[in-house]
Amino acid sequence: MSPSYSLSDFDFALPAQLIAQHPAPERSGARLLDASGGNAVDRIFRDLPALLRAGDLLVFNDTKVLQARLFGEKATGGKLELLVERVLGGNQVAAHLRVSKKPAVGETVTLHCAPGHADGLRATLLGRWPDAQGPLFRFVLSNDVGDDPYTLMERHGHIPLPPYIAREQDGDDPDAAQDAQRYQTVFAKNPGAVAAPTAALHFDASLLAQLDAMGVQQAHVTLHVGAGTFQPVKTENLAEHRMHSEWYDVPQATQDAIAACKARGGRVVAVGTTTVRTLESWAATGVARGDTTIFITPGFQFQRVDLLITNFHLPKSSLMMLVSAFAGYERIRALYEHAIAKEYRFFSYGDAMLLAHDKSTSAARAV
Repeated sequence: MSPSYSLSDFDFALPAQLIAQHPAPERSGARLLDASGGNAVDRIFRDLPALLRAGDLLVFNDTKVLQARLFGEKATGGKLELLVERVLGGNQVAAHLRVSKKPAVGETVTLHCAPGHADGLRATLLGRWPDAQGPLFRFVLSNDVGDDPYTLMERHGHIPLPPYIAREQDGDDPDAAQDAQRYQTVFAKNPGAVAAPTAALHFDASLLAQLDAMGVQQAHVTLHVGAGTFQPVKTENLAEHRMHSEWYDVPQATQDAIAACKARGGRVVAVGTTTVRTLESWAATGVARGDTTIFITPGFQFQRVDLLITNFHLPKSSLMMLVSAFAGYERIRALYEHAIAKEYRFFSYGDAMLLAHDKSTSAARAV
């Protein structure tokens, strides 16, 4: 019988100075806390090849972060911000709305165009999404020449950095060029995320080539990370929490690569919690493409993932619960205490851990 955990069990005190505001000078130069064996070892991320072996399979999330933050104002002059969470089709988008007074349904607001462009960017409010009580707002995003939402965001939008990274709130950000390059993986391909799969930010072309040369195979899934990934769980009883929905895809080639890895005795190494959620959603449902609201807490039975590369997560977050389920609650508490004592850098631009699955903690249970 697995112990019963409550929200407060996943809280911890983090010194503010350990929240990384900028990436490491080099992607693979971040620190790596190696917890794949009995003792935790302080390493550098570029040491990863020494910790893997030929026949292992790295699975990456190849989602691409949208430049999803758009700024503008209502006809009355009131400022607003849209954070596009999902492109719905027909130039419709679902977005978070930050404004002092919500515009009326049917009202069109003017959005700021990028310097050198004046193509009449605007958004018309249609209502809430996914239903009348939904947490997001449904807009038609358009301009004078009929561009699609992806093109409009790429031209006029801003990188949607996490709320704990301090940047200018009006889009006038001196670090924007750095963020546009570093808050994106080197293999990002499928646009749709509003947050990066941050564990994968540590991989550069040289490290990927080195791993490939030593026989570590690579495969990809897609999970479009939503803004809900930054929201803390708020219910003390974890069973009462309802996860946000995210779209995922496990291509047939990746399904085949995982089956082959398992057959040869290799280890499936998930790069990031988003990859874990994708693979375990597929394993639990048999559905390779769709929306997932999977909530992984201690006691969950993992079916696909053997090792996990992950950054350090927010207190009381669903991701703290996921890594505790994977590596063991007490193990994670000890690793976080070590990381704080050794001044590892936390969250999206921070350092990483390599975790082994503690199979003794798993039971056939998921919230």
